[in-house]
Order: sequence, then structure tokens, then C-alpha cells
Amino acid sequence: MRKRLGILAVLATAALVATSAWVIAGRQISRPVRLKVVEHATTDAVVDLKPAGDSSGDLLTFHNKLYNETNSKVIGRDQGSCIRIDTKPGSWECSWTNILPDGHIAVQGPFFDKHDGLLAVTGGTGMYRNARGVMELRSRAGGTEFAFIFRLVP
Repeated sequence: MRKRLGILAVLATAALVATSAWVIAGRQISRPVRLKVVEHATTDAVVDLKPAGDSSGDLLTFHNKLYNETNSKVIGRDQGSCIRIDTKPGSWECSWTNILPDGHIAVQGPFFDKHDGLLAVTGGTGMYRNARGVMELRSRAGGTEFAFIFRLVP
């Protein structure tokens, strides 16, 4: 009886894995895609390391809502962190995940206090699982909103 249950468990697991692989093999990017979202930076929290004040090594964490291109409807959220690298040019090194209805898009790269930046798309899930490319980051509304413009290719 135990042997039979063990075989059934193995078969059930194999069927689940095969079904999952089939579902994952669904939609994906098949041509270049431009996607724009707007982040409202409302949850930013800075961990201030010594020396006191803005200094190299400080940590910024966030988990903000993402809005559609017209900034009229919440369509997702992001979550991530940045480490302060250099205060003079105002640079941070960041990595975060953009969580959207059709999947996630992970990015990594520099964020600048005083000018726009370009981050690498490092991976994705769901529809974006085969995506690579860049995310342009544009500051808006005095730094309380940011436009994320993804230029993705398969």
C-alpha cells in the first residue's frame, strides 16, 4: 500500500510540474515593447548610517504604487532598495521589482538625485519572463513621482 501511495505521489508531482511548465510557456514578449508606468514615491524610508546625515552607505527602501501611463489608475506596485554611493553627484545603486498584472520586471542600476537615469532590466516573470532591455527613469513632480519607461526586447 505504501509503495502504491509513493508511486501515486510521484505521478501527481510529475503531472503538476508538467502542467505548470505548460502554463508558464503561455504568453511572452515576441517583439519590442515600450511600457510606461508612473510611480508615486510615498513610502521611501532611509536608514541613516554613520556619519549622521546623507553619507555613503545609507540605505533607501520603498514599496510604492505604480499607475498607468496617464497616471489615472493603479496597475501594480514596486518594491526595492538603494544604497547611497556618493553624495557629491547624488548617486545611489538600486535594485527593485516592478509587479504588474502580467508579471514582474526586475531592474538594477544607478539612480541620480539631480538627473534622469537608465537601469538594466535583469529579468522577469510571466509575460516578461524572456524580456531584456532597459528602464529609463525620469523624475517628475519635484521627485515625488517617477516615470518608468521600459524598452523591452525578447
